[in-house]
Amino acid sequence: MPFLPTPRRAPALPEFIALMAMMSAMVAFSIDAMLPALPAIAAELTPTAPNRAQLVVGAFLLALGLGTLVIGPLSDRFGRRPVLTGGLAVYLLGAAAAANSQSLTGLLAARILQGLGCAAPRVIAMAIARDLYAGRKMARIMSFISIVFALVPALAPSVGALITAAYGWRAIYLAFMLFTLAVGGWFLLRQPETLPPEARRPFRPARLWLALREIFAHATTRLSIAVMALASGMLFATLTSVQPIFDVAYGQAARFPLYFGAIAIFATSAGFINARLVERLGMRRMVRSILAVQVGLSAGMIAVTLWLPVGPLSFGLFVVWTFSLFFQAGMTMGNLNALALEAMGHIAGLASSVVSAVATIGALLVAVPLGLAFDGTPRPLAMGVLGMAALGFWLTGRIKRPVSAGPDPAASAPRPRFEQGHGQ
Repeated sequence: MPFLPTPRRAPALPEFIALMAMMSAMVAFSIDAMLPALPAIAAELTPTAPNRAQLVVGAFLLALGLGTLVIGPLSDRFGRRPVLTGGLAVYLLGAAAAANSQSLTGLLAARILQGLGCAAPRVIAMAIARDLYAGRKMARIMSFISIVFALVPALAPSVGALITAAYGWRAIYLAFMLFTLAVGGWFLLRQPETLPPEARRPFRPARLWLALREIFAHATTRLSIAVMALASGMLFATLTSVQPIFDVAYGQAARFPLYFGAIAIFATSAGFINARLVERLGMRRMVRSILAVQVGLSAGMIAVTLWLPVGPLSFGLFVVWTFSLFFQAGMTMGNLNALALEAMGHIAGLASSVVSAVATIGALLVAVPLGLAFDGTPRPLAMGVLGMAALGFWLTGRIKRPVSAGPDPAASAPRPRFEQGHGQ
């Protein structure tokens, strides 16, 4: 890509973490900033079926999952930088189309374009991290990334609410475009290519099929993907339902951005705690422990909806339970990603794609029905989360530590000359 400047030195670790976090945060910003605008979208585009406005989130996530299936193989073939550039261009096209959509169908089509484009920064951030780190070290780096990442969902609902109130919901998509241009420019100016030409894999269906068989034949990777789908399903179901619950169940729509932001800010503590403990306790134990806690908390939330009248106490308990779900994501997602990719360093891009795609699509299979099952109370959501947490707890217990890990296959692959810039 001769028309783009190519940095020769890697950014320092703090800047690297911030950059990868902002790339990953494009997904959160594209979802969370829309949540306060759902009533306005419903009133304008689907007034007779307001629940259908939730599909603005679901369409984006579905396309995000599908896009990750091809982004990883493409980045393994052509490199991380050019594929990211193409993905950002598709995202910008979708944002522009969404800002000018005149029907819910048109808006959903534009959101599909956004989701496909947003798969690039999501997958490539993970692939770059795996290019440079592995195992518990990667899990620790992902914890730090999640800390910075959490600032975006903390602020996004307030930004979306302010923009909607001042300029209408369509202006949110202009904010998406500005954010994308800023992050994309930062990446292209500061982050070198982490996959040198001699380490790239040809884009051949036969090799892709062998790689897919390898990924799903590895028990740790396969089980980690299943648990990640359940953990993502809990988070996605909460994202699609939380604004209607605040509004209809508790009459707190006006304060939703403030509560949501506070929940996200306090949930950043999960990243600090996980980064401090994961190298000592291990990824499997951390995931299983937090899922066990979630089983108890969700059972308690169901009891609240059955026997406690709606009021300040029940609302406060719901806020605490919602916080636990975001805290859980910070304690599980980085660890599960690291577990799934632990033995896949030699095909990091493709493995990142498959892990993200299968987890996202699997999560949507449970999250969308839970969102549409909203009955004016948090009960359907709490029941769904309880079932997913219990199943995830059981599956995590089946993930066994390898008897002999052996050398990382990635260790024999050519490594970038600037890798030492990240302290390795």
